[in-house]
Order: sequence, then C-alpha cells, then structure tokens
Amino acid sequence: MPAASGQNVVVGTGPLGLSVLEVLDARGLPARAVNRTGVAQGVPEGIETVSGDVSDPEEAARLFEGAPVVYQCAAPPYGLWKDAFLPLVEGVLEGAEAAGAHLVFGDNLYMYGPAEGPITEALPYRAQGPKGRVRAEGAERLLDAHERGRCRVSIARGSDFYGPGVTRSWVGERLFLPVIRGQAVRPLRGADEPHSFTYIKDFAQTLVALGTREETAGEVWHVPNAPAVTLREFVAIAAEAAETEADVKPAPRFLGWLMGLLNRDVRELREVFYQWDEPFVVDDSKTRNNLGLEHTPLKEGVEATVRWYREDYIR
Repeated sequence: MPAASGQNVVVGTGPLGLSVLEVLDARGLPARAVNRTGVAQGVPEGIETVSGDVSDPEEAARLFEGAPVVYQCAAPPYGLWKDAFLPLVEGVLEGAEAAGAHLVFGDNLYMYGPAEGPITEALPYRAQGPKGRVRAEGAERLLDAHERGRCRVSIARGSDFYGPGVTRSWVGERLFLPVIRGQAVRPLRGADEPHSFTYIKDFAQTLVALGTREETAGEVWHVPNAPAVTLREFVAIAAEAAETEADVKPAPRFLGWLMGLLNRDVRELREVFYQWDEPFVVDDSKTRNNLGLEHTPLKEGVEATVRWYREDYIR
C-alpha cells in the first residue's frame, strides 16, 4: 500500500525508527512505519505499520509512493551486513528516487576506521574490516546518487548509542542490566579511553532535522553527543542513577579474541575493538553550528535509560 500523499515513511521499527516516529508524531508530521512483518510494539498511537521488503526496489517504490521524506532506520542482522547491507541501500535508494522523496539515512561510524584525533565528517574512509568497508561503499553510493541528481540524500551518523528501547549495543543490556543489579560490567575491551556515546533520541532529532531542511541534502552530519567519557565513567553515572555499586572489570584482551572463536556475536564485534583501545571522540560541531541542535546531557539520558529498563524491560 503506497504512503498517503504527504505522509513520511520510516523504514525500520527498532529503537531508532521508533524514536523517529515519536519525534514526527510530536511535531504533527504524518508518518507510517515499514518493516518486514507489519507488526511492531511501541509505535505511537494512530501511526500505521505496514509490511514490506525495501531491499526490493519495486516494492520500496510502491511503499514510498507519495512520501516527501523517507527515513532509513533499518539494518540487517549484524552477522549479515556483508551480504545484505548494500542490497538494502540500493532498494531504499531506488524506491526513494522513484517516489521523488528526500532520503534521510541513519548511519554509523564504522567506515572511518581507526582515526587520530577527533572524528569529523571530512575524514577519508579507512575501514579495515568488511563491515566498515561495506558501510563506506553504501555511503559512497548514496552521495553519488545525490550528485547525479537521482535523489536528494542526507546522512546522519551516530556513535554507539544508548537510551530507552536500546538493548543490542555496547551500552545496551550488557551494561545496564548488571548496573541495575549491582553487578560488575565486563566489557570485552578497555574501559579507560574517552568515547563518544549517542543518545537514541538525539539521533532521532537529528534525522528529523535533516528531513525538514532541504539544505542538508548531499552531506553527512554527525549527531550531537555529550562530551566524551570513558566507559568506566559512563558506568559510574549509570550506577549513580540506579543507586547501586556496580563496577567495571574488563576482560583480558586475549579473551575477546578467544571468545570470538566460539561465539559468533563476539566474532562479529572484533572488527571494531579499536574503538575501545584508543580515544574515539566524535566532532559534531558542524551539526551544532549549522542546524542549532544540541545533545541531551549524559546524566539525563542515562537516568531515562535506567527508568526504561526497570519499568519496561526487566520482568
């Protein structure tokens, strides 16, 4: 079923897609959600969810018809990125092109690879692993399509994100559940290098800002983040919010590689271990200075996340 004229389309009903739907709904901007099943929990009342495979360009074109903006917030399962990510990019891109829609793409930072100093939008892509390289190729295809006049494209990039509804993240349930229980957090890598964390609602606000401002098209924009802190400091803030005595006990480095031989999820993460072994600080000044967006204070975001885990996740 095509989108009604003037109705924005949000692809994906994970934490980012749901947060974008909340922002659109709060602003009175009509929207509908698209996922593979047509079923989703947490979608704002009155917003329809329809099923569809947007990696199929023809189906994407049908689903996006009439939409002024398409917000791409979906991602393949982590272990399938190498094979499934680019077909998703192409399907969404061709569907948005057919609809004449502005495509706003939610992205991460893997394509940059290890970087010395702050991570800016101008950095070259130097990813050393398959997930980063496929992300880089996807971004290049999107921006090339914009340059060729095929489709207006804006890209927002967030760091490791946390917040209500976020469970599968470096700072998801593997951190918040032990903190709330007063247990030790056991990261696979170091905990003492400064790191930028993205609050999921700030990510959503950035995407919607890009979708409502035509001058953002053709460019990459970093989501505003609170000042970088170490993972140990992040856990301390979470423990204070949870009123517990949680601590951080990083695993020995060799253990992460050894676990990767036995556990596919860990194996998939090894490509980005560098983000925790050295400073990983995102420069978001372009977005702040040009769009007037700001971050949610870290303490406020963490407190909201602890409340969500206690009230909506832990049974």
